[in-house]
Amino acid sequence: MSLSVNFMGIKLNNPIIVAASPLTGSGSMIRKAIDAGAGAVVTQTIINEVRPNVRPRIAANSLGMQNIELYSDLTLEEWEREIYYVKEKGAVVIANILAHTPSEMAYMAKKVERFGVDAIELGISIPHGEGVELLISDIERLYNLTKMAVDSVKIPVMVKFSPNVSNLTALAKVVEKAGASAISAIDTLRSILGVDIDKAKVMLPTYGGYSGEGIRPIALATIASISQAVKIPVSGIGGIENYKNVIEYIMLGASTVQLCTSLIMNGYGKIREILVDLENWLEQKGYSSLEDIRGQALVSLKSFEEISIEPYIAKINGKCNAENCGRCIKSCMYDAISLNNDIIVIDDSKCTGCGLCVSLCEKKLLFLDW
Repeated sequence: MSLSVNFMGIKLNNPIIVAASPLTGSGSMIRKAIDAGAGAVVTQTIINEVRPNVRPRIAANSLGMQNIELYSDLTLEEWEREIYYVKEKGAVVIANILAHTPSEMAYMAKKVERFGVDAIELGISIPHGEGVELLISDIERLYNLTKMAVDSVKIPVMVKFSPNVSNLTALAKVVEKAGASAISAIDTLRSILGVDIDKAKVMLPTYGGYSGEGIRPIALATIASISQAVKIPVSGIGGIENYKNVIEYIMLGASTVQLCTSLIMNGYGKIREILVDLENWLEQKGYSSLEDIRGQALVSLKSFEEISIEPYIAKINGKCNAENCGRCIKSCMYDAISLNNDIIVIDDSKCTGCGLCVSLCEKKLLFLDW
């Protein structure tokens, strides 16, 4: 059983990539990620004109993290040294670059290619600072930016997507038409983490990008939509906390996944933990590679018009007395679940088969056979 993947024509030892982030802001930081077991690393966003990072710029809550850090504070020329430092150890490095015109994008792509990177990621979906609407939402501009970058280099070019668009599949097809080798998604979501109500101040002084577990459902939907729209590979990003999340992304069509927030919050040991658990799960299920499961769940994903109205109702497998729980009883809007002689029972005449109780049952005793 092998965890290796072929991504954009590059062989990776495993599907875990450390995403462009504060974690990948220098060669020494990237080396930490590689030493921890990452299959590849994406540099922090490289731009032509360096701007100082504000302080404070990162805050977190129980579900994720907001950051207002825009770009790398290293110049384009300084990145040559950093990339060399990493590449001499044989690491797979993807340069995340940002430019605002096709000619500037081509210039930067050629520069980082000469530095020795294995691939390029166009970081054009950042939801704060100048705003996502300037680049990723404009189909013609997106096509030109992508095509100029692709035509200027001989290495693969990946485009990073945001879900903050109304024409996602059209944009994916445009990127594929322009010659991109892959799409990564999703970038962070425009956010305000919260308000300190005693000080009447926001947690961070401007809108930022939200990442972490809270955005995973949005990211999964985006990955599925892109996978159904194009043939080029996809790299899934957003809220990956464990091996199950990796499997979710791959079953929805992703070839690789990118981690950031979980590593910031829990440390690089998370990479090895996920890889060990992932390998064990695949072996237990009898799979020989990740390719065996890629896209498996897409066949169960239908349009709303394709869903048939079936008379499903919730069922309980075994006996439960709701001890230390009772979430199914509390959440049932239809009063279909109750306790009878300290045992949970379901009133079939009241159950509408909504499925909420099934998703909340930590003991996995409730089910809908859909």
